[in-house]
Amino acid sequence: MKHRVTESRPAAAADAPEQGQADSPSGTRPVESIADLRDALNHCRRCALWQAATQGVPGEGRETARLMLVGEVPGDAEDLAGHPFVGPAGALLDRALHEAGIDRRAVFVTNAVKHFKFEQRGKRRLHVRPSIAEVKACSWWLAEELRLVRPRLAVALGATAARSLLGRSVTISAMRGRAVPVGGTMHVWVTVHPSFLLRMPQETRRRAELARFVGELREAIEWLRRAG
Repeated sequence: MKHRVTESRPAAAADAPEQGQADSPSGTRPVESIADLRDALNHCRRCALWQAATQGVPGEGRETARLMLVGEVPGDAEDLAGHPFVGPAGALLDRALHEAGIDRRAVFVTNAVKHFKFEQRGKRRLHVRPSIAEVKACSWWLAEELRLVRPRLAVALGATAARSLLGRSVTISAMRGRAVPVGGTMHVWVTVHPSFLLRMPQETRRRAELARFVGELREAIEWLRRAG
């Protein structure tokens, strides 16, 4: 059964401010360019995640990219470096992009939530999935990135990213590997997060799922080519 999406625009855009709107009490403000995001994020108080995080992690990449990749939340390496997808999941994403024939410098890479959420275990900081409220609070920033970059296709890497972009919980297996219109000319393409592959204990299955992931990235690029 196919799922219909009736949003007139990406769900993350629901919190997007009008250009020139004054700062909100939570410290958020519209930004003029991607270069403004880092400073603006580090003044954000829309949720409590900023308190424990080292810094906000904005999206990066080509500012006119037709393809945007949206993950879940920065990990430990991303929190320390201030850049998205630079840890183990990022290394796997880079491998998959290379195998799919996609230059990472030609796309825009970001996360649905911009501050690291974790649980302290001794000296280790273990990733914790952000809550629905935290995803909704951070949709302001994803909406700003969508407004500035204006991608034709946003690839949701995992369920959290899909929820942020579509505004509702979805089953990856039901939505995976097809372009869903969300308003205007933009579409959302749902697939798995690279960390899903890293967690697989069986090497045979991990290789098969990686091949499927690479194939979906190729299909996404082919869809973009057909869409003009």
